[in-house]
Amino acid sequence: MSDKSSNQMWGGRFAAGPDAIMEAINASIGFDKRLAAQDIAGSRAHAAMLAATGIISDSDAETIREGLLTVLSEIEEGRFTFSTALEDIHMNVEARLKEIVGEPAGRLHTARSRNDQVATDFKLWVRDQFDAFESGLLALIRALVDQADAGAEWVMPGFTHLQTAQPVTWGHHMMAYVEMFARDLSRVRDARKRMNECPLGSAALAGTGFAIDRHMTAEALGFDRPTANSLDAVSDRDFALEFLSTASISAMHLSRFAEELVIWSSAQFRFVALSDRFSTGSSIMPQKKNPDAAELIRAKIGRIFGANVALMTVMKGLPLAYSKDMQEDKEQVFDAADNLMLALAAMEGMVKDMSANVENLEAAASAGFSTATDLADWLVRETGLPFREAHHVTGSLVAMAEGKGCDLPDLSLSEMQSVSSAITEGIYDVLGVHNSVASRLSHGGTAPARVREQVARWKEILA
Repeated sequence: MSDKSSNQMWGGRFAAGPDAIMEAINASIGFDKRLAAQDIAGSRAHAAMLAATGIISDSDAETIREGLLTVLSEIEEGRFTFSTALEDIHMNVEARLKEIVGEPAGRLHTARSRNDQVATDFKLWVRDQFDAFESGLLALIRALVDQADAGAEWVMPGFTHLQTAQPVTWGHHMMAYVEMFARDLSRVRDARKRMNECPLGSAALAGTGFAIDRHMTAEALGFDRPTANSLDAVSDRDFALEFLSTASISAMHLSRFAEELVIWSSAQFRFVALSDRFSTGSSIMPQKKNPDAAELIRAKIGRIFGANVALMTVMKGLPLAYSKDMQEDKEQVFDAADNLMLALAAMEGMVKDMSANVENLEAAASAGFSTATDLADWLVRETGLPFREAHHVTGSLVAMAEGKGCDLPDLSLSEMQSVSSAITEGIYDVLGVHNSVASRLSHGGTAPARVREQVARWKEILA
């Protein structure tokens, strides 16, 4: 194939031929410029350490520090010109630093490599995301606790298989999600603690012959300690994988709740009304109020799951230490973090704004023979029937009520006694949905008293 036809195959995007193609595939500045603040923070800490250990002069370190602050200002103010030819954020910053301060800039890279530099930058960025993740979860948990507090006594249907199962309270349902997101919170805190070791000073892979002080740079950057093995330090992306895995689990919880909000806000359920702030209308059907925020949360979760799989796939076949494959570690993490924080904020807003339709919730809780288990439990407790026999009696009564087109509490005592002579008037004390939920007093149960205990416990935790 001729050069001309080859260029035509690539089209006009790579007018300069193979060199341009290599530059395009090799460069990461298009996305790793998001690490600018972390890169400059790491360089400032490194320069201060080099001066403290006598590797560079104090005057050079001060010149470098001032120059780096100038670079940071230019980037934050949008006055910095990023160059693809300089490949990445590290070389872009260093090249501009040299233009500003001259020769001292060349001393900054002493006793480090881009390998430990990028690992440090990326860790600092992911650590910030863990902190934002924690804040988002706490805000959502607070909103859920407030909903639970307001609706500790509101009765609603509990479902299995999306079929009416037993009555529960609104507060109990809200607190179920509090427990889920609390486990997410514990995973975030655990992973953040584990990742908080500083790679800087590991150099390319083997450490350095310069008498550096890695504890100093670690402390300056807020790490608990320096990493213990230089090979591992430049090879490690576990911290990013843990971020993505914890994000994936939490995103799954968000998606489950989003699905319930979509169902609950439908015309068929009308359990909740979502605020106009988190809903949209239809371009053709004026009656529609669509739960778009919930639907988008449900959809965005796929991007987070995908990011987790993508980075696992990048890392799975890499030998120690650094390989260029690892340049592909950031874009998916950036995207996942952006979408996770957006989903958390949207869910918090929906939970704070949504209003429960208490009458519809109670009506739905009363339908579908939801107190059948209470009837069976009563037969065991009050008449001594074995549970399997009580289950059979209850099934017969459900069939009778179904045939009459009524609910269990609507059957007369004589009708019930025609199935089991052991049944007494006391049966009606357990058949109402409020009686049902009030009786579920076991630890972790749906009784309003138990819900209020959990709400109080969580308010104390959040305080």
